[in-house]
Amino acid sequence: MNYVSRVLLAGGVAAGLALSSVAAHAQAKAQPQPAQAQVKPSTPGAIAAAKELLKLKNAQGMYASAVPNIVQRTKDSLLRNNLNYQKDLDEVAVVVAKNLAGRDSEIGEQMAKIYASDFTEQELKDLVTFYKSPLGQKLLAEEPKSIAASVSYMNQWAQAFAAQADEQFRAEMKKRGKPVM
Repeated sequence: MNYVSRVLLAGGVAAGLALSSVAAHAQAKAQPQPAQAQVKPSTPGAIAAAKELLKLKNAQGMYASAVPNIVQRTKDSLLRNNLNYQKDLDEVAVVVAKNLAGRDSEIGEQMAKIYASDFTEQELKDLVTFYKSPLGQKLLAEEPKSIAASVSYMNQWAQAFAAQADEQFRAEMKKRGKPVM
C-alpha cells in the first residue's frame, strides 16, 4: 500500500480502535462481548499468500502504532477525570504498553484470514504476482501521489459544494421569511 493510503488507513484504524476500546471497556462490564465476525475457513496456502500480499502492500503500516496509540488514548481518557494521578498514569502507561506490545500482530493475522476468506488461494497468488510485477511495483510507488491528489480534490470539492449548499439553504429560508444567520 502506498504512503498516503497507509497513513489514511492507519489513522482510521487507530482512531477507530482507540475510540472503540474506550467505549468497549465501558460496555464490557454491562454486556458480554459480541463474537468476532465470522470468516470463511481457508487453506494454509491461501493464508500464506494473503500474508505475502499484505507484506507487499506494507499493510503493517496501517496498524503498527495501534497498541501505543490505544494505550495513549486510554491514559488520556483516564487522565481527564483523574488529573491528580497524572504521574502515576504516565508510569502505568509505560507498563501497560510493555505488557501489550506485539498484540498488533493479531490485526495482521486476522487481516490475512479475511483476505483468504474473500479471495481464493489462486487469486491471492495472482495478486502477489501482480504486485511483484513492474506494473504492480509502479502502482505501489505511484499510488500515494494519486491518492493524495484525489484526497486534495475531494476536500476542495467538498468546501465548494458546502458553500453552494449553504447558499441554497439561506435562499430557501429567506423565501420562507426566516433568514438564518
